[in-house]
Amino acid sequence: MAGGAQLSVTDMRRSTRHPVDYSVIAEHLQHGDVTMHICNISAHGFMIDGAEGVNRGDRMIIRLPSVGRIEAYCIWVTEDRAGFQFERIIRFDDFQGMIAEMQPNPALRRRG
Repeated sequence: MAGGAQLSVTDMRRSTRHPVDYSVIAEHLQHGDVTMHICNISAHGFMIDGAEGVNRGDRMIIRLPSVGRIEAYCIWVTEDRAGFQFERIIRFDDFQGMIAEMQPNPALRRRG
């Protein structure tokens, strides 16, 4: 049996990434609550730094502003960073509300 996440959404890394500086407590199936630092996010996923102990295929549940609880799967790990893909795409209005809370500095927000 193959290990790791079986994701239904194809590679969406062309999505616009928004730089953020946001810490969350993730629920990890084996490790319990884990603090993670999100350094960029898109409607399809996010990247963390300081990813010690995170492995490809790990499933996490996090709580995001405007979005609430959402599941994500680790799709890559390199050095101290890891990339996660959400199990579903975040709706546009929820995403905008989330970014407004995660990027309190207006200089970081994309014009649009």
